[in-house]
Amino acid sequence: MKAVVYTEYGSPDVLNFEEVQKPIPGDDELLIKIHAAAITAGDVIVLKGEPFVTRLATGLLKPKNTIPGKEMAGRVEAVSQNVTQFQPGDEVFGDLSVASWGAFAEYVAVPESAIALKPTNLTFAEAAAVPESAVVALQGLRDKGKIQPGNRVLINGASGGVGLYAVQIAKAFGAEVTAVCSPRNMELVRSLGADHVIDYTEEDFTQNGQRYDLILAANGYHPIADYRRALRPEGIYVASGGSMKQSLQATMIGPFISMTRSKKMGGLLVKPNQNDLVFIKELIEANKISPVIDRCYPLSGAADAFRYMEKGRAQGKVVITMEQNSQ
Repeated sequence: MKAVVYTEYGSPDVLNFEEVQKPIPGDDELLIKIHAAAITAGDVIVLKGEPFVTRLATGLLKPKNTIPGKEMAGRVEAVSQNVTQFQPGDEVFGDLSVASWGAFAEYVAVPESAIALKPTNLTFAEAAAVPESAVVALQGLRDKGKIQPGNRVLINGASGGVGLYAVQIAKAFGAEVTAVCSPRNMELVRSLGADHVIDYTEEDFTQNGQRYDLILAANGYHPIADYRRALRPEGIYVASGGSMKQSLQATMIGPFISMTRSKKMGGLLVKPNQNDLVFIKELIEANKISPVIDRCYPLSGAADAFRYMEKGRAQGKVVITMEQNSQ
């Protein structure tokens, strides 16, 4: 089969389009023919191996998993003896970070717990843009953020891969949503349901006097003290992305603030799981959330897709398709 392979950390130049052995599923695995995969911010970090601490999970000197990619959608080609939930021909989508990655290939072998049936109203390319990003947004808002109907919710980094889902999911939970993004993306986040949109180049939401029940930092950077100031009493701040400094402050300082103040602050440790994939699938089929795709690349053009992703200008997800009819 064809796959994108890398054996060292670095720029997109280290990615090679190669012929590799087709995987053989184990007793608890399915073989999936991948139709589309999407690039996440995490994929870019893993490709570079930076910051260095990420290598504790991905391989200290070189990548442990040589085929990158987490988000994917495809069709089940074969099931092993212990698989009970799926059968050949099923259209599925999933997050391969619970397995061994490998989405940028024509086939992958994964445990059934990593996937769910694809939303019936999405193409493969659209479905590939969902699994990790939407689940991160869901867990940040629902599980860590304890979102409730009527909450005033602010999404910092609202036009990124996670942020676009966060806006829609927060609205689906009945919140009043303020989206923070660049001026070129303001109309996009409005179209997804944001009640208020702040251009971060013109206004600092931590200084304007507004207070929120929940802040989800999906991107960007503000000192944790600034986020605390923008919270209402009993408010919750969740860092799900953004700069390394932002993540470290949320993880290391947030718990201390939470113990000594009424406001709760911390980082999100995402737990990919099938139940949340099904929950997201149901929201999509109910037309409450939908993916936004900036552009598609062929599998052979994965390096170019990463280069485009690194520019930080994508309006929505960047998707890699295995076949023309997957789009």
